[in-house]
Amino acid sequence: MYDCIIIGSGIAGAAAARVLAEEQGKKVLVLEKKHHIGGNCYDGKDEYGILVHWYGPHIFHTGNEEVYKWLSRFTDWYAFGHEVVARVGDKLLPVPFNLNTLKMVYGEEKAAVLEKKLVDTFGFGARVPILKLREQQDEDLRAIADYVYENVFLRYTMKQWGQTPEEIDPAVTGRVPVVISYDNRYFGDKYQGMPRDGFTPMFEKMLAHPNIEIRTNTNAKDALVISEKEGKVLLEGQEFHGTVIYTGPVDELFDCRFGRLPYRTLRFDFEHYDKPDYQGHSVVNYTVSEDYTRITEFKYLTGQKADSTTIVKEYPFAYTGAEGEIPYYAIMNEENNALYRKYADLAAQIPDFHLLGRLAEYKYYNIDAMAAKAIALARSLA
Repeated sequence: MYDCIIIGSGIAGAAAARVLAEEQGKKVLVLEKKHHIGGNCYDGKDEYGILVHWYGPHIFHTGNEEVYKWLSRFTDWYAFGHEVVARVGDKLLPVPFNLNTLKMVYGEEKAAVLEKKLVDTFGFGARVPILKLREQQDEDLRAIADYVYENVFLRYTMKQWGQTPEEIDPAVTGRVPVVISYDNRYFGDKYQGMPRDGFTPMFEKMLAHPNIEIRTNTNAKDALVISEKEGKVLLEGQEFHGTVIYTGPVDELFDCRFGRLPYRTLRFDFEHYDKPDYQGHSVVNYTVSEDYTRITEFKYLTGQKADSTTIVKEYPFAYTGAEGEIPYYAIMNEENNALYRKYADLAAQIPDFHLLGRLAEYKYYNIDAMAAKAIALARSLA
């Protein structure tokens, strides 16, 4: 009856399902554990009529024109250049730390000297990982690095990851650069914005195809029997001979046989205020104080007009697998990556079984990169 089974309806599963159904004429069954499609991009209006992201803010950005055009089939865009500020003392400083931030911290005269050193060393427009900047011999450059490290990076990183920056994989710390430009936007990509009507309507259109069947509130382990020893998959008791794409936690697929893969999870505390503005910014990072890492004010993400406003505070903590917890960020290091490979090796024993996505591959993906990989995988399965 089905040619393909996809487990999970986030960007990885939804994009793969659309390509398989539309371009290859495959009958696709999508199994989704949550009560909704869209994975962690799921959004909707709260009881006050404010469009919120229920799993924290998601901002689309890409330099990949092919992915942008492909997603544009399912949504129009609200152009949005995401700008983030960090509260340091009584100041709100642009982050990533850039040349505007430099002037706010050091004043015009001193900043001009420091800017020349940064440009001469790295070039205008460069994005320099903070840990690389700390390795410089020049005392002024190291002083900038120390300021950013102590006030913007260190405590925020420890709150977010529960580790010191040196303990974290460079792939993670490399995403937090000092930017040698006057562009306050958090991302430098050509295309930046939000789905005009929200992420959920975009996913609904993506999955609206006669060859796609979606079952929400369905735990894949209740519908499927996956046996790497026998090299087969059973769907509702019958052996399934088609393609399976799995986007969930790979350790939980195999009952955490070798131990649980470490993740960081988040608690979201939503608050509503009967006033038109709370913080004047879409996102404010709390890099020094407070238990939460950031506050998002959704009106500034989506361009909504309303007399009241809704915010969310994010509190990170270690994922335990307890009911209601969601694994968000893989803690990538040599030990954890080795543990992941054990699970990936088990999955590789199952014919035509593919791991796809943040959880299944135990790595970080932006939305555009995940869409690109899902599209490419689906097309390779022709």
